[in-house]
Amino acid sequence: MNDYALSAQITEGINMRALAPSAFATALLTLINPAFAQSLSEDAKAKVERLVAPLTGQQDKRLQVVATFDHQVTGVTVAPDGRIFVNFPRWSEDTPVSVAELLLDGSTRPYPDELWNSWRNERISELSASEHFVCVQSVFADHRGSLWVVDPAAPNAEKTVKDGPKIVQIDLQTNKVKRIFPIGIQTAGPASYLNDIRIAPNGHFAYLTNSGSPGGLVVLDTQSGQNWRVLSEDPSTQFDPDATVRTDGQTLRRLDGRQPIFNADSLALSEDGKTLFWQALTGKTLYRIMTADIEDTEVAKHVRPETVATTEPADGLWTGKSGEIYLSPIADNAVKVVNTSNGSVRLLLNDSRLRWPDTFSEGPDGAIYITASHIQDSPWFHAAWTDKKFTLFKFMPDGIGASNP
Repeated sequence: MNDYALSAQITEGINMRALAPSAFATALLTLINPAFAQSLSEDAKAKVERLVAPLTGQQDKRLQVVATFDHQVTGVTVAPDGRIFVNFPRWSEDTPVSVAELLLDGSTRPYPDELWNSWRNERISELSASEHFVCVQSVFADHRGSLWVVDPAAPNAEKTVKDGPKIVQIDLQTNKVKRIFPIGIQTAGPASYLNDIRIAPNGHFAYLTNSGSPGGLVVLDTQSGQNWRVLSEDPSTQFDPDATVRTDGQTLRRLDGRQPIFNADSLALSEDGKTLFWQALTGKTLYRIMTADIEDTEVAKHVRPETVATTEPADGLWTGKSGEIYLSPIADNAVKVVNTSNGSVRLLLNDSRLRWPDTFSEGPDGAIYITASHIQDSPWFHAAWTDKKFTLFKFMPDGIGASNP
């Protein structure tokens, strides 16, 4: 049976009476706003395709479902003791929880507590943006007992909320906030969007990407709290005008026709902490630099990045035990591996369930965790969500034994 016939069977099985009001609304909108009505029609088609996808799409049995969520998930991190933390950005909805711990039964609890997660956009005049999670982009558990939360404080990835951009360090033993690092306007301006974070092995520095404007890297001295931009507006941290973000075999565009433009996004740190890797999401080049060269503000003014490999638009990076870099390409719903010695790239797995593979993390048993954030299915690119199967997956890298489901 071909995809068209299967789609027809599924469509035929839908309650046509329930569709009638929707069809009437679409017809009405066609008269009022033809462009919006066309978007609704395309969204309906996309939803049918997403229903068919589990039956027709390619799946890799190595990719195991860890948890599913009702809200859009981007970041994941696994602590050395196996505790799992995730975050939900405040993009298309005023999400009820920003940072959560995933419990053994699959449920979540606000982390570190409900108070830190109590921000709501409608309460912007009531709550302190400096002491609440406004719009969390990523989380990272280090090997020194801390969870680091990156809050760019830019709901819907738009303008930052005053006093909101910050890094929050949480003690994993006490489950209490240990320190808040405000990221001032000199480093994170109104159009900035702090993204990924990695922590130096000795804990003295944090490294971040800024995928907003101007794109760049950010270094935080965790002892003094001082922070500064690196390679701000450098070609290595900006979107590549020759790179095209594609999903489902097509160029991805917003409703007004624009292509998505994201600057420096994904980030990885070598195991010894000496080398930092990054690339723009709307890009096709992986770069690296020595961390010692950006930990001094004067030296950092003159650094020049080194090209590692030619890649493609991707959202996540992770350094494997062998020193290879895991990459999450968007177009192929895939995980690829970059050899940092010779720049070669190989496919590890691809799976139709990995819609917009996002953030990586590694468990104590060597399993690699990855989120599917479904950004291409969101209201950024459609009149409404076309697929909300937000999922956390895991897989075992090559050469490591099978993991338990």
